[in-house]
Amino acid sequence: VQLQASGGGLVQAGESLRLSCAASGFSLDDYTVGWFRQAPGKERGGIACINSDGDSTAYADSVRGRFTISRDNAKNTVYLQMNNLKTEDTAVYYCAGDRREAKILGAIFREDSGQGSAMEYWGRGTQVTVSS
Repeated sequence: VQLQASGGGLVQAGESLRLSCAASGFSLDDYTVGWFRQAPGKERGGIACINSDGDSTAYADSVRGRFTISRDNAKNTVYLQMNNLKTEDTAVYYCAGDRREAKILGAIFREDSGQGSAMEYWGRGTQVTVSS
């Protein structure tokens, strides 16, 4: 039972990447899923989330207009399309799932990793490196 983030890599500024967050051992259907990132020397912070139905999304100011979160419940996967990447987007990217939509939304608005009890599921991270 786990989440696994994948799709990271090394790109140049201005290029794009698409990250995937795949669930195994359980269904993501009832879960709000968020993407988080942690740059060297910084705390992990939320950047985007999508509700269980896929009809509501939220973004941190730092990525709004460049990143798009989506989900395919049939594939049990959530995606993060990242366009016009900047060097400051360099970080390890994680996904998290929780049935408490407000918990993940709060993490996105505060740009932290969530307050109070832990997220139900955290995925292993994937490294994104953007060179100038």
